[in-house]
Amino acid sequence: MKKIFTYTIAALAVAVTGMIQPAAAETLRVGMECTYAPFNYRTAEGTLTGYDVDVAKGIAGIIGADVEFVCQKWDGMIPALLANKFDLIAASMSITEKRLKKIDFSQPYRISVGRLVGKKNGGLGLFDGMGKPVARHFEGVKVGLEKGSTYANWFKAVLPGADIKYYESNEALYLDLQNGRTDVIMTNPMKAFLKFLSKDDGAGFEFVSPQIDENEFFGIGVGIGLRQDNDALKGRINGALKTLTEDGSLETYALKYFPFAIHNEKWVPVEN
Repeated sequence: MKKIFTYTIAALAVAVTGMIQPAAAETLRVGMECTYAPFNYRTAEGTLTGYDVDVAKGIAGIIGADVEFVCQKWDGMIPALLANKFDLIAASMSITEKRLKKIDFSQPYRISVGRLVGKKNGGLGLFDGMGKPVARHFEGVKVGLEKGSTYANWFKAVLPGADIKYYESNEALYLDLQNGRTDVIMTNPMKAFLKFLSKDDGAGFEFVSPQIDENEFFGIGVGIGLRQDNDALKGRINGALKTLTEDGSLETYALKYFPFAIHNEKWVPVEN
């Protein structure tokens, strides 16, 4: 009788223990290239890091989920998401109409903008106090642009009278700016900082315009990709991004890699 009683107590203890154990945390599998510095890449020690990684971890922390990163080549990113190899894409993927036909996106967590680079203390005064271009100040100014770029489209529409020189590559753009064949160039400010302004070759140059973030030309930015018809998860992600924007976390993440923020400083939901 004693033996049966002992077994009964042990079984009850196991059952009660199982009842009071906390539920396993939700795990979000996040796809990214893992080779795209400084957004998602491995350090020399093999640690996955970067702005996209920080954002994904920040979102997971707010919604109470664990995060598991899955490395995926860029050209297979969307097919892998659709094949359920992961739940989200956090890979600096721009929100475009073409992509929206296949997948959904969160609100942007990174902006798509253009900015002019020129000589330090050049005194060109190309923009007014409201951040608008002054057309007459562009007279006699040689502008370098990459052929077929969104920046070229912006100049054609906004400053059609500007003296433009087109280039086949970003590298040629910087080289002619250094050699004085152009006075200013327009490009992505993040790339300009990483490839030029933070290097010795760019020591005598600086940004000579504010950020130009006209959605018509540059799009609404970079978002978290997810499968369509997943509105509940999308809503939770957007809520987390709102918090990360308003509590300063997105700026903190950016300042680890750039000397400026790379998101809209005020939370303004956009249609996508």
